[in-house]
Amino acid sequence: MHINRLIAAAAAATIAAGGLTACSSDSSSDGQNVTVKIGTTDADQKAWTAFEDKAKEEGVKLDIVRFSEYPTVNPALDESQIDVSKFQTINYLAQYNASSGKNLRIIGSGEINILGLFWKDHTSLDGIDGQQVAIPNDPSNQGRAINVLVQAGLVTLHPGAPQLTPTPADIDASASKVSVVAVDASQTPSAYNEGRPAIINNNWLERAGIDPGSSVAADDPNSELAEPYINVFTVRADDVDNETYAKLVDAWQSDEVTAALNEDSSGTAVQVKRSKEELNSILDRLVEDYK
Repeated sequence: MHINRLIAAAAAATIAAGGLTACSSDSSSDGQNVTVKIGTTDADQKAWTAFEDKAKEEGVKLDIVRFSEYPTVNPALDESQIDVSKFQTINYLAQYNASSGKNLRIIGSGEINILGLFWKDHTSLDGIDGQQVAIPNDPSNQGRAINVLVQAGLVTLHPGAPQLTPTPADIDASASKVSVVAVDASQTPSAYNEGRPAIINNNWLERAGIDPGSSVAADDPNSELAEPYINVFTVRADDVDNETYAKLVDAWQSDEVTAALNEDSSGTAVQVKRSKEELNSILDRLVEDYK
């Protein structure tokens, strides 16, 4: 499958976030704790405070490098300006590796942010047959939104449709219970407030004051269709077996971080525990799809 290289330009972006300098970075020790420089776009979340505390208990002091936007993080990691990153899904990393020719690898999994179907004044899918569902039209969310409807048994795709990136044209209308209309993600809450079912991203739920727990359907974090959207810890290929960095994955999966993550996300983030071998296998498959 040949898919447009969505972030080719981003891969070459100038590294300007977080006050980074051009010097390289290596984890260091002060005799008590090993210091690891980790990059993220989510440092203000409560989960990161809990993560920092838990990592310290494991003998790892985090030097958290804050990035204001996604495209600058992977180049910074590739150029050794940080040691580890925790900000992206497998899908985003696959796009980066495919478009840049790099080989960043995964050392462990974090959470998956559930994408849900919302329908005002409804608590189930009862009566949804024949409805038109609003879905985000951006490339990173449209295919996933359609797959939420596939998992819910509401739409059927034509044979041979791309599994990861289906479009409305790939939907078999005669075999589906609902139709879809693709709109800007910012307009999905408006569709919801007008009484239409809508797939709404978590950030727009918060802005629109919609309860994330009120979805009538959502993707299954254990489904193969959801695998590309697992958030991961990423390193350079030479560090894939680094035992110190592996401690960070364990710290993130702790009860303390999980509880904080649940609070940050209003329950829409679910921890996923997958081996690095499984995760890198998914990554390699996706990279081939994006080439």
